[in-house]
Amino acid sequence: MPDNTHPGRRPFHRSVTWRLAALAMSTLLTMSMAKAGSGGDDQWLASWSASPQPRWEGDFPLPTHTPFQLWDQTIRQVARLSIGGERVRVVLSNAYGNRPVVIGDAHLAIAGVDSAIEAESAAALTFSGQRRIAIPPGAQVLSDPVDLAVAALDEVAISLYLPEPTPPATFHWDGRQTAYVGAGNQVAATTLDTEMTHDIRVLLSGVLVETGDDSRVLVAFGDSITDGNASTPDANHRWPDFLARRLAADNVAVLNAGISGARLLRSQMGENALARFGRDVLGQPGVTDVILLMGINDIGWPRTPLQPGDAALPSVDDLIAAYRQLIARAHVRGVRIIGATLTPFAGALEGTPMGDYYSADKERLRQRVNEWIRNSGEFDAVIDFDAVLRDPARPTRMLPAFDSGDHLHPSDRGYEAMADAIAIDARLDAQQR
Repeated sequence: MPDNTHPGRRPFHRSVTWRLAALAMSTLLTMSMAKAGSGGDDQWLASWSASPQPRWEGDFPLPTHTPFQLWDQTIRQVARLSIGGERVRVVLSNAYGNRPVVIGDAHLAIAGVDSAIEAESAAALTFSGQRRIAIPPGAQVLSDPVDLAVAALDEVAISLYLPEPTPPATFHWDGRQTAYVGAGNQVAATTLDTEMTHDIRVLLSGVLVETGDDSRVLVAFGDSITDGNASTPDANHRWPDFLARRLAADNVAVLNAGISGARLLRSQMGENALARFGRDVLGQPGVTDVILLMGINDIGWPRTPLQPGDAALPSVDDLIAAYRQLIARAHVRGVRIIGATLTPFAGALEGTPMGDYYSADKERLRQRVNEWIRNSGEFDAVIDFDAVLRDPARPTRMLPAFDSGDHLHPSDRGYEAMADAIAIDARLDAQQR
């Protein structure tokens, strides 16, 4: 089995070591479960995340699905955790707002069915000891700890009361999870009296748990294929969700830092990869590893309404330079970075105004990028998602059984195949790579 470690590279030392080596249709992931540190103290780790995005203007061809504003309303949002712990904290973001966002009241509880919560688990959230807080423009806030024991894969409901007019300037577009909005302050209501629903994330960007020091964090950093576009809403069927289920027993959190429309080199539906890597990956408490699956939108957007007035494809050298920057920044922080090949996309979005997303020259560029990811040896390891999803009879296309129908995004079954292609071998191993 090939080892992509560079000669002379200083070994990585941490509690969970991941070794991924490309196989014909799968990837071996080996975890060293030896504890780092001698104190055995609990620590705060990220267990769930949604990467913040700025709301775009009406001249961009995709709708934001956001309300004009929320005012004297409660929004209840559900998040499925990766790993559990004895206490919980919530992260709220006003990263792209131009004025303070006032949180008048907030609650946390174990989620029930639809907008319901388990009433006996409900607890008020405070921020620096206060029930009310104003989040400054460009800032995020961390709640005080809540004594709430949660298990791996539990769903929690976060309820926020917004007493002042609040345009959702900071949101996550492709939430794939129903959020419930009701009039007035209903944060403590067992079931929200709902006046509207939507599937975006508003303000909520993270949930932390206090857990033992044998737990670690893997971040999936990518675009709509990581964000789970076209997967079944409210089902947690993104490929990082399926991977989280497999790793929960090993105390490994899998965070989804995908943004639909994300690109390596340019910003629009979220900031470019280099701009948000520090916040969405390196800034996650407890991060040890990152899987990078991004670049298909850099290739596909030119010559479509998504990138009007600029038909030029990026060069392979420009894309590789961006990968190298992410690799270098991860290694400076002692984080392993695993590269994933770009998935098949022939016929992507055909029959829509985005029908020029695919072309023969774009496919050639994808192949050159994938060749570099597989063979350069610059990533710590490689996952060959292209090999997992492609149709052997037509390798530029996704296998029909894994295709959501738009020839770009996998179906639920395809996302599960991506996660299942990572064969996990957990063992005690004192040797660190």
